[in-house]
Formats: sequence, structure tokens, C-alpha cells
Amino acid sequence: MSTAVVTGAGHALPAAAEQRVMWDGYFAGHYAGVRAAERVFMGAGVRTRHAVVNPIDEDISDWSTGARMRRYLPEALPLGKQAVAGALDAAGLAPGDVGLFGVVTCTGYATPGLDIRLASDLGMPSDLQRLLVGHMGCYAAIPGLAAVGDFVTARSRPAVLLCVELTSLHVQPARAELEQVVSHALFSDAAAAVVLEPGAGRGRRLAGVVARTDASTSDHMTWDVTDLGFRMGLSPRVPDVLSRHVGDVVDELLQGAGLRVEDVAGWAVHPGGPRILDVVRDGLGLAEEQMGPSRRTLATHGNCSSATVLLVLEELGDVDGPVVVMAFGPGLTLYAALLLPA
Repeated sequence: MSTAVVTGAGHALPAAAEQRVMWDGYFAGHYAGVRAAERVFMGAGVRTRHAVVNPIDEDISDWSTGARMRRYLPEALPLGKQAVAGALDAAGLAPGDVGLFGVVTCTGYATPGLDIRLASDLGMPSDLQRLLVGHMGCYAAIPGLAAVGDFVTARSRPAVLLCVELTSLHVQPARAELEQVVSHALFSDAAAAVVLEPGAGRGRRLAGVVARTDASTSDHMTWDVTDLGFRMGLSPRVPDVLSRHVGDVVDELLQGAGLRVEDVAGWAVHPGGPRILDVVRDGLGLAEEQMGPSRRTLATHGNCSSATVLLVLEELGDVDGPVVVMAFGPGLTLYAALLLPA
């Protein structure tokens, strides 16, 4: 049986804005009187972020969820199309070669959705199979990768996975809650895509996926649909919970391939925030430079939910050896994937 190999990647970003400009131009007034708000906002590890809706120019904090969803498709379609086209071009494939198109998102919904509309616009075949991975949150790229990888392995046909997240559509009304300051300080917009091919002799082979959910801490991270968009709940205890599980998850992932932490050449860790990266570094005994791709991605792009770990994987570049991809989200859930040279 052939294996699924990542052979191409692409991404697309909306307009950029500096973190300081965002604070001075909008969020300083939004959170006026909230103690430590500026320190938290500017200490999130983000220098530049991307937004289809810049609140300095257009304040949508009082928009209904329906109005936000009507904005989602026209903003998401060109970003998704650019990301998928770039990934296919990098893999040397045409849209007609694709057997399965998977789309991951937790920030917008419509039917017919991105999967149908983009498949048509790009010229994918009429017998294309499609998969939507919805509302799983920041870790969703990895179960999406596992699902399309299984298709590639079982059917011996190429597949594309696209993550599109437009968190800027969910700026919340002003409340004196530091938790909301943290969320608005971190989250950003992006689209990222990867192509997987059966048995390719180049790229990175998907060698394993491990998941762990600690349901006893399910209230620590939430993403609730409200009448005024989607609202993030984020407990400061999240890094402590992750610290209890990250070592076991990585050990299980690597033992299946007969590897140790020392054998891993590259780490693509979802930068949920600076403290989360610190927890992964310390829990696995990694050097700070091994967190470099994740910290650079956080600094230049922010936390783009499910798309972020694919951006980190691109930032990692062509390292020679095993790569661990890791992400975290509601549940609390940890997902990790092992990529080996093809």
C-alpha cells in the first residue's frame, strides 16, 4: 500500500497591520479602563497580524452573526483559491488531478460552502470527493491531514487540504475582561493549503498521528456561537494542562516509528501564545532555537487558528530528517503528526 506524502504547500494572507497600530488605533479605546490590557496585548508575541476586516477602518463588534457570515464567503474565497493554487503549483499537479478536497474552518459557514465553490472555480473534477472539518479550532489541521492522508493511502489519488480562518470577523463588543484582551491580541487571518500524493519520492511522508483529549478541562478553551459572532473563552490554566500531556503524546508518536525526541530534526508547534511554546520547549527538553519557526510565525502572522501550524511547517523549510507537527485546541485537545522524508 502506498503512503501519503506532502508534496506541495501554499498560503495567502490578507492585508497586514502592526500590533502597536492595532492597539493605539482601536483596542486601546475598546478596552479603556481594563487593568493591564496594554501590557497583555503588546506582550502576546505578535508584531504583525492580518485581517480581512481591520477594526480601525471598520468596527464590526456590534454586527450580528448573520452579517458576519455574509462577509465570510467573499473574503475567504480569493484567499483559499490563492493558497490551493500555490500548493498545487508547488506539487506540480493540476486541479483535475485531485481526488479529495478537504476544507478546515471554524470561523465561517455557508452552504454551498468553500469546498464546492473553490472546486468549481479551480476546475477540480465533477466526481471530486469533499470533506469539511468544522468548528474544531486551532488543532484541526492535523485531524484534517490525517483524514485526507487516509484517502490518499487507500485510494492512491492526490488530495488537497485547505485551512481558512478569518478571526477578524469575530471582534467582540467591549467588555472589561482580560480574557478577551488575550484573544484579540493573538488571533489573525490566513489561508494555508497542502497537497498529499500517494507514494511520491519527494516531500514528507505522513508516518503517524496521535491525539489526546483531556475532557476534564473542557471549560478551559471554548469557541461559542453567539448572536454577535463567535466568542473565545480562554483560561490562563491552558498551558499548565498542556504541560501534563505533551510529553506522553510525543513519546507515543515517536515510539511508533522507533524514534526519540533527539532524533527529530524540526518542530512545527502551533504558537497558541508565548507561554504555550515555553511549555512545549521545557516539557520536551528542547532548545529555544527549536521553537524559532513557531515564534517567528506568531510574530509575523499571529495565531491564525487551524491555518497556523501549516504556516509554521512552511517556515520550517526543508530540514533534513523527521518533523513533528503539533497543535492544541478546545477539549482540551492535543494533536501531533510525524512527517518523515519520503
